Amino acid sequence: MDVVESLVKLQLSRQEATVYALLSSEGPLTGYEVSKLSGISRSNTYTALAGLVEKGAAHIIEGTATRYTPVAIGEFCENKIGEIQEIKAFLQKAMTRRVEEEEGYITIKGERHILDKMRTIIKNAKERVYLSVSHAVLDEVLGEVKDAVDRKIKVVLITNPPFSLSGATLYFTEKEQEQIRLIADSHVVLTGDIGDKTHSTCLFSQKKNLVDLFKDALKNEIRLIELTKNEKE
Repeated sequence: MDVVESLVKLQLSRQEATVYALLSSEGPLTGYEVSKLSGISRSNTYTALAGLVEKGAAHIIEGTATRYTPVAIGEFCENKIGEIQEIKAFLQKAMTRRVEEEEGYITIKGERHILDKMRTIIKNAKERVYLSVSHAVLDEVLGEVKDAVDRKIKVVLITNPPFSLSGATLYFTEKEQEQIRLIADSHVVLTGDIGDKTHSTCLFSQKKNLVDLFKDALKNEIRLIELTKNEKE
């Protein structure tokens, strides 16, 4: 993950992110020094520095020459998280939503959005989670899976061997790298393929007939794994 790209996601412009990264590595600098070290024009440098001060990413040190010092990245991120939490609380109160959940078939595109949906489903699970994925995908949501186990949620994992997770029920098979099958609380299902960052596609639904279909599919997959295991033994 690129530093500047990551900082841009914190609502900094690309030039602000470049200047912030420079201040973080070099310490307090004047606008002239920032311009010289970064290669950014003097006018754009001062615009970026003013933006950093306004956004809470830098402070001004007054003296014979004005210098700019960065706010520690941990503090800056925590401030952003606090700001987002306030916005979230406001919007949840201000924006109304139909009480009943969507019952259609929703297509989710893109690796990041699919992983986000998986994390949300697992976080919101109340009773059980059935997840059939490869190690590569499981690693991306392992934190949420472990939290579910800690919350005493029944967690059943079907993945490639070897793998261990105390408190979870494990079944091992050779999973396709991209395939995802996720069911939570016999209520929601997410299924599809993930791999290419731009062409990954999954289907999300709460339709009972689809949930039941994939519950049966997962049960059959588990039976097949157990039969294969017994034959080998």
